[in-house]
Amino acid sequence: MVGLQQVADFGLGGAALTSSQPLLHAPPFPDLEPCFNEQNTPNPTSDSGVREALFASLREAKVGGAFWLPKWTPGPDRGALTYVVRCAERDGPETAAGPTLRLAPDDNINAFDPWSVLPHAKRLIAHGSDEWIAIAAILGLEVEVLSPGPFGEPGETREALETRAFQALHRPFPDPFGEGDLSPEDAITLLSDWRRVLDGNTGHAPGTSSQQRIVAACGMSWWKRDEIRRFLWSPGSELALHRSATRAVDAAARLGGALAVWPSRISPDLEEKARAKGVDLVRVEDGFVRSVGLGSDLVPPLSVIVDRTGIHYDPSRPSDLERLLNEETFSAATLERAAHLRATIVEARISKYGAGSEPTAPAPSKANRTKRIVLVPGQVEDDMSVLLGGQGLASNLELLHRARKLEPDAEIWWRPHPDVDAGHRKGAVDDDAAMEHANRIVRGGSMSDLLDQVDALHTLTSLSGFEALLRGCDVTCHGVPFYAGWGLTRDLGVVPDRRARKLSLDELVAGVLLLYPRYLDPVTGLPCPAETLIARVAQGEAENRLGWVQPVRQFQGRIMRRIRAIGGGRP
Repeated sequence: MVGLQQVADFGLGGAALTSSQPLLHAPPFPDLEPCFNEQNTPNPTSDSGVREALFASLREAKVGGAFWLPKWTPGPDRGALTYVVRCAERDGPETAAGPTLRLAPDDNINAFDPWSVLPHAKRLIAHGSDEWIAIAAILGLEVEVLSPGPFGEPGETREALETRAFQALHRPFPDPFGEGDLSPEDAITLLSDWRRVLDGNTGHAPGTSSQQRIVAACGMSWWKRDEIRRFLWSPGSELALHRSATRAVDAAARLGGALAVWPSRISPDLEEKARAKGVDLVRVEDGFVRSVGLGSDLVPPLSVIVDRTGIHYDPSRPSDLERLLNEETFSAATLERAAHLRATIVEARISKYGAGSEPTAPAPSKANRTKRIVLVPGQVEDDMSVLLGGQGLASNLELLHRARKLEPDAEIWWRPHPDVDAGHRKGAVDDDAAMEHANRIVRGGSMSDLLDQVDALHTLTSLSGFEALLRGCDVTCHGVPFYAGWGLTRDLGVVPDRRARKLSLDELVAGVLLLYPRYLDPVTGLPCPAETLIARVAQGEAENRLGWVQPVRQFQGRIMRRIRAIGGGRP
């Protein structure tokens, strides 16, 4: 068994490697030692169609080999490469005239991501122990093998090299989040997710204007910093965390990279300083399946958003999510993942803050009810999503009033926001005032429990509107949340013209839950796919790392509620 760092060190040109060397291996994540098997496996048998489908998946994902290494870009004065030579200078063959990239040990042969080099080339010259041979064969390059090794021997045909590459893709890849080995297809999917995260951190994610590596961060609360370091890690660099925004901008400028900031901490002064020093600001925010427990109770996030363009809850400007939903061509495999993830979330009754419990007062079944049930969830009135996406409406009481006017015959359920009810945030509505518009006030249980019982939902910008869509509810948006404007909601706000595409529900889910956020496995600490975190939450394995803080925060919330009650609010 070998650790991640050992796997990352494999594939050096000219080095002696075992015949069991896998082509699929993982980035050298810090302080983590999931293991990858060295043992041989029986030679896989397949027809050419199966082989080409696997190769096509690999080409699309651009994984295999050390894909996390720095990207190579051709110089401005040359076009496509003719030759890539990976061997010691003394072993290097003479090449015919043509642009050549020579990578010898003295030049740090493993300095580049192979997927940034080989697509520009026509021919690779390397030793048979070099995994670049397999990637070149999969890409259809001409290959000259200098010495025998697991990836090729001198004089072998392209068919033989492709067969070796196909075998290398079937070396055991143990599931880092469970038992057993992943299939090559599932291993490629996992590595593709990891590549997406690392490319986002290093500035190589497609379609974004900012190309700077994230090197520093500020505005991150102390209780979430361990997770932030993992979310924003990239090979070869250590994230510099600062309390002072000025020092953070200076550090990012000195390191020549981008600064990650919690959006609510971005001031006009910070934006001006960053712009003056040529530092890109990258916004980091809680993800859509965040944790088991409230952020206001200091529960660290297991999912975050990292957006280089804007942020999803600000409709006044583009965001990475908006670009993705407008432009992404969702593959059949991705849509299948989205449909399965949606079904899992609904079945496990999962919402932003964890899995649901049995509802304390269930409603009559939809077949037996006489009135349409409409849920109106409260929001934190000074939350950034409300201030930026509410289109001037921030009052929970006014939202209730508008919902009643639009649904005069419905049974309306009012759901106070849990952070507000906990005494931590602004937005409390007196129960008597709420009952002037609502038929029922619902506290306790989870949002998922409520959504399973209602027919429709009215909201400003709440994530609960997206969660309601997952469960087939009608959703009316009084503001402009990220899920408005794609043909799935009733939109009362003015949706930006940029949102010009109609999406299916699974396309929306694919963008919002699979491709936009990052997730962290609470068990291994590894970046993980959405499916892994959802499974951990459903199985009760997403424990709060700072569980000792939560009772303190809850006690503080009770004190704040009593203070507000003395001033005339609800205790």
